[in-house]
Amino acid sequence: MTSLPPPPHRRRHDDTFVPRSANRDVGGTAVLGVVVDVPEPWAQLLVEWRTKCGDPQAAVVPPHVTLLPPTEVAVADRSLIAAHLAGVARSHPPFEIHLRGTGTFRPVSEVVFVTVARGILDCERIATDVRSGPLARPLSFPYHPHVTVAHDVPADALDMAAAELADLTATFPVGHFTEFEQLPTGAWSVARRYPLTGPVQG
Repeated sequence: MTSLPPPPHRRRHDDTFVPRSANRDVGGTAVLGVVVDVPEPWAQLLVEWRTKCGDPQAAVVPPHVTLLPPTEVAVADRSLIAAHLAGVARSHPPFEIHLRGTGTFRPVSEVVFVTVARGILDCERIATDVRSGPLARPLSFPYHPHVTVAHDVPADALDMAAAELADLTATFPVGHFTEFEQLPTGAWSVARRYPLTGPVQG
C-alpha cells in the first residue's frame, strides 16, 4: 500500500537530520549530509536551546547550515563523492556568515530557526554545486539556508525559541564545509572537512 505524505503542517523540511530507516542495506549504502558548521561559542548555546525546547535531535545533530540534506548513497561511490566535494570546495572562496534573529517554516513545517542574514548567496552557490554530479537530487522545498533550533516540538516550545532567540546575533568566518555520515545510532559523525580555497570574487 502506498503511504500518503503527512499533512502540509506536519511535513518535514528537506534538511531535517533525523534517523533514517534501519531497514536500509548498511553494507551497501551510507547516509551523508554536507553542512557549514556553526562554531563555538554559538554552537553550545544553540545545543542548549534545542535541548531546552525538548528537541531530541539536540544530542545528535550539531548546529549547522545545511548544504546537502541527508542523502543515501552507495558506499562504492564514496571515493567519487569525495572527489566531487573536494572539487566544489576548490571552486569557492572562504566567506562570512552573520546569524541574526529567528524565523519559522510554520505552518508548512514545525521548525523555528536562526536566520542567516549574511552569507546567503555563498551558501546557495555552494549548495547548488554540492547537489550536482554524484550527489544530484531534487528538493521538496526551495533551498533556504538557516540553523534549526527547534523542530517537531510543542507549539509553546517553538514560540519560546522564536521569542528568546530573536535578539541573537553571531558572525563567524567559514573556511570549510563538512561531510557528515550518519551512524546506526542516528548520530552524525564527521567524515571529512573540505577547505574552501577558491578565488575571491571581485
